[in-house]
Amino acid sequence: MSINRRRFLFNTGLTLAGVAASYKSISTTAFALEPMVSDDLSSWANVRAQFAVSPEYIHLSSFFLASHPRPVREAIEKNRRELDDNPLRAVEEEEFGKPLKIEKAVAEYVGGKPEEIALTDSTTMGLALVYHGLPLKAGQEILTTAHDHYSHHESIRLAAERAGVSVKKIKLFDDFKSISEEEIVGRIKKAVTPKTRVVGVTWVHSSSGLKLPIRAIANAIAEANKGRAEADKTLLVVDGVHGIGAADEIIAQMGADFFVAGTHKWIFGPRGTGIIWAKADNWKMMRPVIPSFDFGPYVAWMQDKKLEGMQASWFSPGGFHSFEHRWALPAAFEFHKQIGRARVAERIHALNHQAKEELAKMKNVKLYTPRGNRLSAGLICFDVDGMKPEAVVKKLLEKRVIASQSPYGVSYARLAPSLLNTPEEVETTLGYIRAMA
Repeated sequence: MSINRRRFLFNTGLTLAGVAASYKSISTTAFALEPMVSDDLSSWANVRAQFAVSPEYIHLSSFFLASHPRPVREAIEKNRRELDDNPLRAVEEEEFGKPLKIEKAVAEYVGGKPEEIALTDSTTMGLALVYHGLPLKAGQEILTTAHDHYSHHESIRLAAERAGVSVKKIKLFDDFKSISEEEIVGRIKKAVTPKTRVVGVTWVHSSSGLKLPIRAIANAIAEANKGRAEADKTLLVVDGVHGIGAADEIIAQMGADFFVAGTHKWIFGPRGTGIIWAKADNWKMMRPVIPSFDFGPYVAWMQDKKLEGMQASWFSPGGFHSFEHRWALPAAFEFHKQIGRARVAERIHALNHQAKEELAKMKNVKLYTPRGNRLSAGLICFDVDGMKPEAVVKKLLEKRVIASQSPYGVSYARLAPSLLNTPEEVETTLGYIRAMA
């Protein structure tokens, strides 16, 4: 652990002051070392100041794993102190004494109800819980696309093998230049058959930056479901991790049957947190995969009674978690609320528009992400002629720009301008890419 001058002087001062003065918790010291930051989030400079990322770099991969903004850091630290001071009391009061506290904060953001929210540790966990919890039957089919992430495809594969259902993957487009909402929806609509029980898609593709028209896809599936029995209707499962926190959408109104997302990316939530949203009627059909610590199942077990029904909170995995992080999740949603959902999306779109328009002008650069906001969000994928994606990322890192490459069979260099960036930083990065091209 490195010790800077300020920490050295602070620690030395405590030593010289004697035992009485040094009888302070480590957590108090940590708070004393936090720089003073304004609570006014009306300026983007103040928003950026909430994050403790290194100022020596231009951070254009914050979507990967979020740096905690100050309110989230403080909430985590408060929870950690309570757990360290009295673990039993803290868990009894926060985890079991305040039912649906976290779910209420999530529900307000997604536009649903607290009882429609299940809590997970990540998108990967959420997808696995959903696909393994669905009442799939042999002879049915899961339809997905060729563009989804490993975690989505693998959750489908494992669940399909266990249930004896088939899996079909389709391409939503043949060429990046010809991507259209009509073609995307049309291909899904054409691929849905009477045996299709689930359609699994990703809202914003980390492979290309493409944002799917979820409402239009949901409408097409609803049309295909007309006349079908409830047990045979096609369900829409959405991996929404790169849309939530970046797009101005009321998630509960998009038409998904199950919406899964980690909250430690664009939401800037505590690391190791995630959610599943579904309407109450959809939860009723599900089968839990991991025992819950919710009172319903627990009381039924103690009384040796059969558990009737199903609700979202019974789907949240039980056991002991990193509670200091989970209990801090409301602080992340409150942070977004204070900035303003529409304002967040506008800022992200503006920075990404700036980057995409300039990349599109560069002679030896190929842009894959759609330029319009309707089919894109906060991720940009591109190539520089004659350079592999890892070489582009390495060259940018040499200039202290943190970019990334997409972890797929066909990989691209990626930029993701976010609330941590300025137009000047975007232009600086574009200058480096121009020099490469």
